[in-house]
Amino acid sequence: MSRTTKHTFCRICEALCGLEVDVEHGRVVDIRPDAAHVATGGFACPKGLKQHHLLDNPDRLRWPVKRVGDRFERVSWDEALADIGARVKKLVAERDPDAIAMYVGTAAGFSVLHPIFAQGFMDGIGSRSMYASATQDCANKFAVAREMYGFALTQPFPDVDRVQCLVIVGANPVVSKWSFLQVPNPSRRIRQIAARSGRVIVVDPRRTETAKVATDHVFIRPDTDVFFFLSFLNELIATGGVDRARVDAHTTGFDEVAELARPWTPERTESVTRIPAATLRDVVRAYREADGAALYGSTGMNMGRNGSLAFWLQEVINAVSGNLDRRGGTLVGQGIVDFARFGKRTGIMAKRNPSRLGGFTSVNDAFPGGMLADEILTPGPRQVRALFVTGGNPLLTMPNAGRLRDALRDLELLVCVDVFVNETASLAHYVLPATTPLQRPDLPFVFPLLLGMQARPYLQATDAIVPPDGEQRDEATIYLGLARACGVGLFGSVAARRAVEALRRVHRWARPERGQGVPQEWILSGLLRLGGEGRFRDLLRERHGRLRPDHAGGDFLGRRCVTDDGRVQLAPPLLLEQATKLDADFAHELASSQTLKLITRRAVTTHNSWTHNWEGFVDGGRDTNHLYVHPEDAARLGLREGDHADVATDTATVRLPVALLDDLQPGTVALPHGWGHQHAAGLTVASRTRGVNVNLLAADGADRLERVSGMAHLTGIPVDVRPAAGPPDPTSWSGISAGPPAGAPAEVL
Repeated sequence: MSRTTKHTFCRICEALCGLEVDVEHGRVVDIRPDAAHVATGGFACPKGLKQHHLLDNPDRLRWPVKRVGDRFERVSWDEALADIGARVKKLVAERDPDAIAMYVGTAAGFSVLHPIFAQGFMDGIGSRSMYASATQDCANKFAVAREMYGFALTQPFPDVDRVQCLVIVGANPVVSKWSFLQVPNPSRRIRQIAARSGRVIVVDPRRTETAKVATDHVFIRPDTDVFFFLSFLNELIATGGVDRARVDAHTTGFDEVAELARPWTPERTESVTRIPAATLRDVVRAYREADGAALYGSTGMNMGRNGSLAFWLQEVINAVSGNLDRRGGTLVGQGIVDFARFGKRTGIMAKRNPSRLGGFTSVNDAFPGGMLADEILTPGPRQVRALFVTGGNPLLTMPNAGRLRDALRDLELLVCVDVFVNETASLAHYVLPATTPLQRPDLPFVFPLLLGMQARPYLQATDAIVPPDGEQRDEATIYLGLARACGVGLFGSVAARRAVEALRRVHRWARPERGQGVPQEWILSGLLRLGGEGRFRDLLRERHGRLRPDHAGGDFLGRRCVTDDGRVQLAPPLLLEQATKLDADFAHELASSQTLKLITRRAVTTHNSWTHNWEGFVDGGRDTNHLYVHPEDAARLGLREGDHADVATDTATVRLPVALLDDLQPGTVALPHGWGHQHAAGLTVASRTRGVNVNLLAADGADRLERVSGMAHLTGIPVDVRPAAGPPDPTSWSGISAGPPAGAPAEVL
């Protein structure tokens, strides 16, 4: 078979870069950026260009496996589904539908049908016990948007191609890309702002890769972003930077937020943020005087102790300054349908279910991941006894991972849907093999498709680039099979499940070369037709993508805000109530000003917890994470480059090598996340790495989570750092304790 070139787009992150893929003998042999792509124009990152090495290797799960003692054994799909179905039926009959839980990971979000069918399966069971990776990094944005704009997925974004002053807080798009927003080649976009005489001001405890291409960098003490925004709003109001005409016409609650900001002068907050009052005033002046300005924050802000309050204040500032819903400011995109209005009408992603424990309200229909261990280990009605993990690895990504490991071992049923047997799957009773993004047809995921969150709006379709190389099934087909095995419908309807099954039979007859799965391209075509975008097959022929109308601005306020009165709510009672704790938090910051704080960071070759299973990304001394320490702090602590340090919180201690880094603000240490693969039964390369799991240091439980969003405190964590008390143990995910965790299988067939 000769080599052929196919076109697709990457689904590792929001950038969705256009790709050219060479295929030979049914396998991907090379990936290049698509230079002719209508939006990404020849840009792609190393992870996207090397993903075939990550996804197509000997560790790839190619058939269902069942844990038997300390081994996984191959089983048939029929056997796996029948046993899982029987166990689920028994638990529902003896306990409650909420005893069946699901954790939806980030990987699920980069497919259109995966999260839809996963939710449909849980709705069929009648369970509200949904958990999602969003409560690690972004649920604050959803919670605040629901209160301010009436719908959780209404997420204004900077107009990066026209903005004149962009203030980036706690984000590093050059490495991590733009959260929620599709912006290919972030470095070029940032340089273009400077080239048109604009300013890009990065506010971060580290001089990040983004800060190094920006015009300005301002150091800030970790986890004090909320006080930066309070004094920013204070100064904006004091200097006449409020557009009262737009505020009066399209918002409510300005007087309340103005009163909240009144005591927080730049001089007052300087003592905790460590941003000089004069510097903050310069930032506000640049923002106020620009012909189009935007504040943008991401995970460094989100994952702090006050992530919801910080994001709320960011959105208030963008709104009251007149920059919301204008070109050059922040925009609210339009997808192929009015998804916010649809969600408001149907209640999708808008349920306010109460958690069994802790008094949390669901956000985007999901409960806090930081409560999952409690929900498993605490007896009583609705206690979680079975868990489906789909497209995620919570054992490495959730807080207090050591306690979560104990909880997962306590489950009566743990089922993982994944492409590898990762750390979480190593504890599972069953692991079901899913197709990779290169093995399925798709459209861009929900944010660009249904919400238009793209710097340059466009659509693209992709076919499967290569067929499955074993018994893998796409997630829609897997959840259809699980629903049938459990004797339930999809989306609460047996008729809906039977309709999809009938469609599958027709597709199998009409397109036998497409295999036995759910006819994804037919369903995706229906979604496109619903939005007036024609057929999937026609879009597929436009292999470099199809441009959509550019963002107009001025089409959200008074038109598409779906709050009850159609106005932006600047002072939601839930957030005002939460803000009453700010004085106490400020006092705590003053009292702990000498404590080291831990932040995270990411390298260009790492992504969450799954890119360490290829030698090309971990060789050359890159087989571990390091504790990055400023030279001043290292000298004070008695640490040198290459020494090992113990890093401790009240939940755990980890041991790892030290690297000195001048780019950190003194008083800040950094530790990359996503490591700790030593006991992943199905990752032969990653399991030989020496990194430690930073989330052992983070706390879970009701009294340690942010109340509005349920998010864990994963950055800006106070830590104790000292020279290591002993040699590191390379077999431990903490670098200290020896031996595999009890119950972890040692071998995968």
